[in-house]
Amino acid sequence: MGSNFAPLRHAPFRFLLAGRTVNALGNSFAPIALAFAVLDLTGSATDLGLVVGARTLVNVAFLLFGGVLADRMPKHLLMVGASLAAALTQGAVAALVLTGNATIPLLIVLGAMNGMVGALALPASSSILPLTVPAEIRQQANAVNRLGLNSAAILGAPLAGVVVAATNPGWGIAVDAVTFALSGLLFIPLRSLVATPAPAPAASTEPPVGSEGVPAVEPARPNVFADLRTGWSEFRSRQWLWVVVAGAALGNAVWSGGLFVLGPVVADDTIGRRAWGIVLAAQTAGMIVGALIAMRLRVRRLLLFGSVACFGMAVPLLLLGAYPNFWALIAGAAIAGLSVEQFGVAWETTMQEHIPPDKLARVYSYDMVGSFVAMPIGELAAGPIAHVFGVETTLVGAGVLMAVSVAVMLISRDVRTLPHKLPEEPAGVVKESVA
Repeated sequence: MGSNFAPLRHAPFRFLLAGRTVNALGNSFAPIALAFAVLDLTGSATDLGLVVGARTLVNVAFLLFGGVLADRMPKHLLMVGASLAAALTQGAVAALVLTGNATIPLLIVLGAMNGMVGALALPASSSILPLTVPAEIRQQANAVNRLGLNSAAILGAPLAGVVVAATNPGWGIAVDAVTFALSGLLFIPLRSLVATPAPAPAASTEPPVGSEGVPAVEPARPNVFADLRTGWSEFRSRQWLWVVVAGAALGNAVWSGGLFVLGPVVADDTIGRRAWGIVLAAQTAGMIVGALIAMRLRVRRLLLFGSVACFGMAVPLLLLGAYPNFWALIAGAAIAGLSVEQFGVAWETTMQEHIPPDKLARVYSYDMVGSFVAMPIGELAAGPIAHVFGVETTLVGAGVLMAVSVAVMLISRDVRTLPHKLPEEPAGVVKESVA
């Protein structure tokens, strides 16, 4: 147990974990509260798709810029600034909903602004984690990080369902705003605590690395477009990377459209809002169990294991469409949570092992853009497709497509064979096949 939680001995990791956990607690309120705020306003799944999709679309549009900024400037500054800006946008949404002045256009605009500031910080928050702990405990750090996020969410989701059902969805969004502000304060100490990455080999032509993994000599980065080209070169040179991202694009599209747009519609007609919060909490409980498994996992084909586990994400979509029974949805959501956590830890550990630290934020941004680019399409299309084919048929189709997205990942031999350096192995470069 002690070695599995070894990352907690490092102060930078504790501050990062605390900030992200507080933020996750608030974010567990946001999707439930916003979904039912829109449904209370118009009752339209299409309107809900517009509000959710606008945020995702703008988020994807700014991710590459966020990756460049994270590799150019102190990552903690982006995280602090974005947290405070997100607190303001969510506070404005909460005020509009609570006062009865919310409209779909206003929610779309504020959601888009929130998506933009989130995009500027996301690559930074992802790429700063390996700088807070020694390399040999990165897998455990990723698992503990996700365990903290999921523990917060499992508390927040059912509580959000109760708050939304008993009071006003605006209060759930207000909670999210407050937690953004608190997380920003917790990220401030990372300035002086983040560890210095190991120096580059003598033969390297890369500029020296500074205290947060960014080059100390600015002339090596003449402009933003050069940074983007470098990140793209790193991304496309690894077949395992872009194949998984391609599969994730399809999977995220059907997942976001099915769970976040059509899921609340089905819940309103069947199990109720409180029960929907409990279902989402069950998914998070599965993720907690998944994180505990992942931190103990010792497999040499970590990416393959994580990719295969994603088949479990099809289960709740199929159940929502074919059998929206409360207990069945609880079980399906737990299976999906356990599955996605195996992939999440495997994916982050693989990225951190195989991507140079000074380019990691940019590669993360290409990963995020590729993975998330189809999400707004899924969110915007879910309502109209369900209107034509029916909600149940659309959700069953989404479950089938989720399984197809995993099969796309497994087509690549690199995904099936990429090695993972187990902690007991001697330090050195892990060989990998490239496209």
